[in-house]
Amino acid sequence: MKEREAKTILNRLSRPDTWFGIAYTMNLYRGCQFQCIYCDSRSDIYNHEDFNDVQAKTNGIELLRKELASKRNKSTIGFGSMHDPYMPIEKQLELTREGIKAVADFRFPMHLITRGDLITRDIDVLKKASSVYCAVSFTITTCDNELAKKIEPGAPIPIRRLEAMKKLSDEGIYTGVTFMPLLPFIEDSIENIHEVVTMGVKYGAKYIIPAFGMTLRDGNREYFYEKLEEHFPGLKEKYEEKFGNKYSCEPEEVEKLYAYFYNLCADLGIDTKMKFYEEERVEQFDLFG
Repeated sequence: MKEREAKTILNRLSRPDTWFGIAYTMNLYRGCQFQCIYCDSRSDIYNHEDFNDVQAKTNGIELLRKELASKRNKSTIGFGSMHDPYMPIEKQLELTREGIKAVADFRFPMHLITRGDLITRDIDVLKKASSVYCAVSFTITTCDNELAKKIEPGAPIPIRRLEAMKKLSDEGIYTGVTFMPLLPFIEDSIENIHEVVTMGVKYGAKYIIPAFGMTLRDGNREYFYEKLEEHFPGLKEKYEEKFGNKYSCEPEEVEKLYAYFYNLCADLGIDTKMKFYEEERVEQFDLFG
Protein backbone atom coordinates (compact mmCIF):
# COMPACT_ATOMS: atom_id res chain seq x y z
CA MET A 1 0.00 0.00 0.00
CA LYS A 2 1.22 3.48 -0.91
CA GLU A 3 0.05 6.94 0.07
CA ARG A 4 -0.77 9.78 -2.29
CA GLU A 5 -2.37 13.20 -2.17
CA ALA A 6 -5.30 13.97 -4.42
CA LYS A 7 -6.13 17.31 -6.04
CA THR A 8 -9.89 16.68 -6.10
CA ILE A 9 -12.09 13.90 -4.74
CA LEU A 10 -15.63 14.32 -6.15
CA ASN A 11 -16.07 13.56 -9.83
CA ARG A 12 -19.24 14.97 -11.39
CA LEU A 13 -20.77 12.66 -14.00
CA SER A 14 -21.38 14.09 -17.45
CA ARG A 15 -24.73 12.32 -17.88
CA PRO A 16 -27.37 10.78 -15.61
CA ASP A 17 -26.65 7.38 -14.08
CA THR A 18 -29.81 5.43 -14.74
CA TRP A 19 -28.88 2.34 -12.71
CA PHE A 20 -27.95 3.83 -9.34
CA GLY A 21 -29.03 7.48 -9.42
CA ILE A 22 -25.45 8.63 -8.85
CA ALA A 23 -24.44 12.20 -9.68
CA TYR A 24 -20.91 12.12 -8.27
CA THR A 25 -18.34 9.34 -7.95
CA MET A 26 -15.62 9.32 -5.33
CA ASN A 27 -12.52 7.16 -4.96
CA LEU A 28 -10.65 7.35 -1.67
CA TYR A 29 -8.30 4.61 -2.87
CA ARG A 30 -6.65 3.82 -6.19
CA GLY A 31 -6.17 0.18 -7.16
CA CYS A 32 -7.97 -2.71 -5.49
CA GLN A 33 -6.96 -5.67 -3.35
CA PHE A 34 -9.88 -7.86 -4.45
CA GLN A 35 -8.26 -8.41 -7.87
CA CYS A 36 -11.37 -9.59 -9.73
CA ILE A 37 -10.15 -11.05 -13.02
CA TYR A 38 -12.75 -9.16 -15.08
CA CYS A 39 -12.28 -5.69 -13.56
CA ASP A 40 -12.63 -2.87 -16.10
CA SER A 41 -10.59 -0.58 -13.85
CA ARG A 42 -7.53 -2.46 -15.07
CA SER A 43 -8.06 -1.01 -18.58
CA ASP A 44 -5.29 1.09 -20.09
CA ILE A 45 -7.46 4.21 -20.29
CA TYR A 46 -7.26 4.62 -16.50
CA ASN A 47 -3.45 4.79 -16.50
CA HIS A 48 -2.78 2.46 -13.59
CA GLU A 49 0.92 1.66 -13.59
CA ASP A 50 0.18 -1.47 -11.58
CA PHE A 51 -3.38 -2.23 -10.50
CA ASN A 52 -1.97 -4.45 -7.74
CA ASP A 53 -0.54 -1.36 -6.04
CA VAL A 54 -3.15 0.15 -3.76
CA GLN A 55 -2.83 3.85 -3.05
CA ALA A 56 -4.66 5.59 -0.22
CA LYS A 57 -5.57 9.23 -0.73
CA THR A 58 -4.41 10.56 2.59
CA ASN A 59 -6.00 13.99 2.15
CA GLY A 60 -9.23 12.54 0.74
CA ILE A 61 -11.48 13.23 3.72
CA GLU A 62 -10.24 16.81 4.08
CA LEU A 63 -10.90 17.40 0.39
CA LEU A 64 -14.30 15.73 0.61
CA ARG A 65 -15.52 17.99 3.40
CA LYS A 66 -14.28 21.06 1.58
CA GLU A 67 -15.95 20.05 -1.69
CA LEU A 68 -19.21 19.03 -0.03
CA ALA A 69 -19.41 22.45 1.62
CA SER A 70 -19.25 24.10 -1.81
CA LYS A 71 -22.14 22.16 -3.38
CA ARG A 72 -25.50 23.91 -3.44
CA ASN A 73 -27.73 20.91 -4.13
CA LYS A 74 -27.82 17.47 -2.60
CA SER A 75 -27.17 14.77 -5.20
CA THR A 76 -26.21 11.15 -4.69
CA ILE A 77 -22.53 10.34 -4.16
CA GLY A 78 -21.27 6.94 -5.24
CA PHE A 79 -18.47 5.25 -3.31
CA GLY A 80 -15.86 3.19 -5.10
CA SER A 81 -16.26 3.36 -8.86
CA MET A 82 -12.60 2.38 -9.39
CA HIS A 83 -12.02 0.19 -6.36
CA ASP A 84 -13.97 -1.63 -3.68
CA PRO A 85 -14.55 0.66 -0.69
CA TYR A 86 -14.27 -2.31 1.71
CA MET A 87 -11.08 -4.03 0.64
CA PRO A 88 -8.85 -5.27 3.53
CA ILE A 89 -6.78 -2.09 3.92
CA GLU A 90 -9.95 -0.22 4.88
CA LYS A 91 -9.97 -2.11 8.18
CA GLN A 92 -6.89 -0.14 9.27
CA LEU A 93 -7.27 3.15 7.42
CA GLU A 94 -11.05 3.70 7.74
CA LEU A 95 -11.17 6.14 4.82
CA THR A 96 -14.53 4.77 3.67
CA ARG A 97 -15.96 5.00 7.18
CA GLU A 98 -14.80 8.61 7.52
CA GLY A 99 -16.15 9.35 4.05
CA ILE A 100 -19.59 8.06 5.03
CA LYS A 101 -19.49 10.25 8.13
CA ALA A 102 -18.59 13.32 6.07
CA VAL A 103 -21.32 12.73 3.47
CA ALA A 104 -23.84 12.09 6.24
CA ASP A 105 -22.76 15.22 8.14
CA PHE A 106 -23.49 17.33 5.05
CA ARG A 107 -26.75 15.40 4.53
CA PHE A 108 -26.00 14.17 1.04
CA PRO A 109 -27.53 10.92 -0.24
CA MET A 110 -25.08 8.09 -0.96
CA HIS A 111 -24.73 4.74 -2.67
CA LEU A 112 -22.02 2.15 -1.99
CA ILE A 113 -21.19 -0.87 -4.19
CA THR A 114 -19.07 -3.55 -2.56
CA ARG A 115 -18.03 -7.18 -2.40
CA GLY A 116 -16.77 -6.69 1.14
CA ASP A 117 -18.35 -7.95 4.36
CA LEU A 118 -16.30 -5.44 6.37
CA ILE A 119 -19.17 -3.05 5.71
CA THR A 120 -21.03 -4.52 8.70
CA ARG A 121 -18.52 -2.67 10.89
CA ASP A 122 -20.10 0.58 9.72
CA ILE A 123 -23.77 -0.18 10.35
CA ASP A 124 -23.88 2.67 12.87
CA VAL A 125 -22.84 5.36 10.39
CA LEU A 126 -24.87 3.80 7.55
CA LYS A 127 -27.99 4.02 9.72
CA LYS A 128 -27.27 7.69 10.34
CA ALA A 129 -26.82 8.21 6.59
CA SER A 130 -30.12 6.46 5.97
CA SER A 131 -31.98 9.36 7.57
CA VAL A 132 -31.34 11.10 4.23
CA TYR A 133 -30.71 8.26 1.76
CA CYS A 134 -28.21 5.42 1.85
CA ALA A 135 -28.17 2.40 -0.46
CA VAL A 136 -25.70 -0.48 -0.31
CA SER A 137 -25.38 -2.82 -3.29
CA PHE A 138 -23.51 -6.11 -2.97
CA THR A 139 -22.00 -7.44 -6.19
CA ILE A 140 -22.89 -11.12 -6.42
CA THR A 141 -22.56 -12.90 -9.76
CA THR A 142 -22.48 -16.46 -8.47
CA CYS A 143 -23.28 -18.24 -5.22
CA ASP A 144 -20.65 -20.89 -5.99
CA ASN A 145 -17.97 -20.07 -3.44
CA GLU A 146 -15.29 -22.12 -5.22
CA LEU A 147 -15.96 -20.42 -8.55
CA ALA A 148 -15.87 -17.02 -6.86
CA LYS A 149 -12.39 -17.78 -5.50
CA LYS A 150 -11.19 -18.05 -9.10
CA ILE A 151 -12.85 -14.96 -10.54
CA GLU A 152 -12.75 -12.71 -7.44
CA PRO A 153 -9.69 -14.11 -5.62
CA GLY A 154 -9.24 -11.37 -3.03
CA ALA A 155 -12.90 -10.80 -2.17
CA PRO A 156 -14.98 -12.43 0.57
CA ILE A 157 -16.82 -15.47 -0.78
CA PRO A 158 -20.48 -14.93 -1.79
CA ILE A 159 -22.01 -16.46 1.35
CA ARG A 160 -20.16 -13.90 3.47
CA ARG A 161 -21.52 -11.09 1.29
CA LEU A 162 -25.03 -12.50 1.58
CA GLU A 163 -24.72 -12.71 5.35
CA ALA A 164 -23.49 -9.10 5.46
CA MET A 165 -26.42 -8.01 3.31
CA LYS A 166 -28.82 -9.74 5.69
CA LYS A 167 -27.33 -7.87 8.67
CA LEU A 168 -27.74 -4.52 6.90
CA SER A 169 -31.26 -5.36 5.77
CA ASP A 170 -32.25 -6.38 9.29
CA GLU A 171 -31.04 -2.97 10.51
CA GLY A 172 -33.29 -1.18 8.03
CA ILE A 173 -30.56 -0.17 5.59
CA TYR A 174 -31.68 -0.16 1.93
CA THR A 175 -29.66 -2.93 0.33
CA GLY A 176 -29.68 -5.26 -2.64
CA VAL A 177 -27.66 -7.07 -5.30
CA THR A 178 -25.81 -5.87 -8.38
CA PHE A 179 -25.91 -8.98 -10.56
CA MET A 180 -23.10 -7.89 -12.88
CA PRO A 181 -21.05 -8.87 -14.77
CA LEU A 182 -22.28 -12.28 -15.92
CA LEU A 183 -19.30 -14.00 -17.51
CA PRO A 184 -20.07 -15.81 -20.79
CA PHE A 185 -19.37 -19.56 -20.75
CA ILE A 186 -18.80 -19.42 -16.97
CA GLU A 187 -21.88 -17.98 -15.23
CA ASP A 188 -24.48 -17.73 -18.00
CA SER A 189 -26.84 -20.51 -16.96
CA ILE A 190 -30.45 -20.59 -15.78
CA GLU A 191 -29.27 -22.47 -12.70
CA ASN A 192 -26.86 -19.70 -11.72
CA ILE A 193 -29.46 -16.99 -12.24
CA HIS A 194 -32.00 -18.92 -10.19
CA GLU A 195 -29.58 -19.36 -7.31
CA VAL A 196 -28.40 -15.73 -7.19
CA VAL A 197 -31.97 -14.41 -7.25
CA THR A 198 -33.41 -16.83 -4.69
CA MET A 199 -30.46 -16.43 -2.34
CA GLY A 200 -30.63 -12.65 -2.70
CA VAL A 201 -34.28 -12.72 -1.67
CA LYS A 202 -33.55 -15.11 1.21
CA TYR A 203 -30.81 -12.83 2.56
CA GLY A 204 -32.79 -9.60 2.54
CA ALA A 205 -32.17 -7.96 -0.83
CA LYS A 206 -34.72 -5.29 -1.68
CA TYR A 207 -33.65 -5.17 -5.33
CA ILE A 208 -31.52 -7.12 -7.81
CA ILE A 209 -30.10 -5.18 -10.78
CA PRO A 210 -28.88 -7.28 -13.72
CA ALA A 211 -26.36 -6.68 -16.51
CA PHE A 212 -25.74 -9.97 -18.27
CA GLY A 213 -22.40 -10.04 -20.04
CA MET A 214 -19.13 -8.20 -19.49
CA THR A 215 -16.86 -5.59 -21.05
CA LEU A 216 -13.36 -6.11 -22.39
CA ARG A 217 -10.91 -3.50 -23.60
CA ASP A 218 -7.17 -3.07 -23.82
CA GLY A 219 -5.51 -3.77 -20.51
CA ASN A 220 -8.21 -5.78 -18.79
CA ARG A 221 -8.70 -8.04 -21.85
CA GLU A 222 -5.13 -9.32 -21.69
CA TYR A 223 -5.27 -9.90 -17.96
CA PHE A 224 -8.65 -11.63 -18.18
CA TYR A 225 -7.41 -13.97 -20.92
CA GLU A 226 -4.33 -14.80 -18.84
CA LYS A 227 -6.57 -15.82 -15.95
CA LEU A 228 -8.85 -17.83 -18.24
CA GLU A 229 -5.81 -19.85 -19.32
CA GLU A 230 -4.94 -20.41 -15.67
CA HIS A 231 -8.37 -21.37 -14.34
CA PHE A 232 -10.51 -22.31 -17.36
CA PRO A 233 -8.31 -23.94 -20.02
CA GLY A 234 -9.79 -23.63 -23.51
CA LEU A 235 -12.09 -20.68 -22.79
CA LYS A 236 -9.70 -18.03 -24.10
CA GLU A 237 -10.09 -19.44 -27.60
CA LYS A 238 -13.90 -19.38 -27.28
CA TYR A 239 -13.81 -15.70 -26.25
CA GLU A 240 -11.47 -14.78 -29.09
CA GLU A 241 -13.62 -16.60 -31.64
CA LYS A 242 -16.94 -15.15 -30.45
CA PHE A 243 -16.00 -11.64 -29.37
CA GLY A 244 -12.71 -10.71 -31.06
CA ASN A 245 -11.90 -7.16 -29.93
CA LYS A 246 -15.47 -6.23 -29.05
CA TYR A 247 -16.04 -4.06 -26.00
CA SER A 248 -19.38 -5.60 -25.02
CA CYS A 249 -19.47 -9.40 -24.62
CA GLU A 250 -22.91 -10.94 -24.06
CA PRO A 251 -23.89 -14.59 -23.56
CA GLU A 252 -25.30 -16.41 -26.60
CA GLU A 253 -28.84 -16.67 -25.19
CA VAL A 254 -28.88 -13.38 -23.33
CA GLU A 255 -32.55 -12.61 -24.11
CA LYS A 256 -33.59 -15.98 -22.71
CA LEU A 257 -31.56 -15.35 -19.57
CA TYR A 258 -33.08 -11.91 -19.06
CA ALA A 259 -36.59 -13.30 -19.59
CA TYR A 260 -36.02 -15.95 -16.95
CA PHE A 261 -34.55 -13.40 -14.56
CA TYR A 262 -37.40 -10.90 -14.85
CA ASN A 263 -40.08 -13.58 -14.60
CA LEU A 264 -38.47 -15.06 -11.51
CA CYS A 265 -38.11 -11.65 -9.83
CA ALA A 266 -41.76 -10.88 -10.59
CA ASP A 267 -42.82 -14.20 -9.08
CA LEU A 268 -40.76 -13.52 -5.95
CA GLY A 269 -41.89 -9.89 -5.70
CA ILE A 270 -38.44 -8.30 -5.76
CA ASP A 271 -37.60 -5.05 -7.54
CA THR A 272 -35.22 -5.04 -10.51
CA LYS A 273 -34.57 -1.31 -10.23
CA MET A 274 -33.45 0.78 -7.29
CA LYS A 275 -35.50 3.48 -5.64
CA PHE A 276 -33.49 6.69 -5.99
CA TYR A 277 -33.24 9.61 -3.64
CA GLU A 278 -36.58 11.34 -4.26
CA GLU A 279 -35.41 14.94 -4.58
CA GLU A 280 -32.71 13.85 -7.01
CA ARG A 281 -35.22 13.44 -9.82
CA VAL A 282 -35.51 17.23 -9.87
CA GLU A 283 -32.02 18.28 -8.86
CA GLN A 284 -29.43 15.79 -9.87
CA PHE A 285 -28.25 16.95 -13.27
CA ASP A 286 -29.90 20.27 -14.02
CA LEU A 287 -29.14 22.17 -10.85
CA PHE A 288 -26.36 20.64 -8.83
CA GLY A 289 -23.15 22.59 -8.40
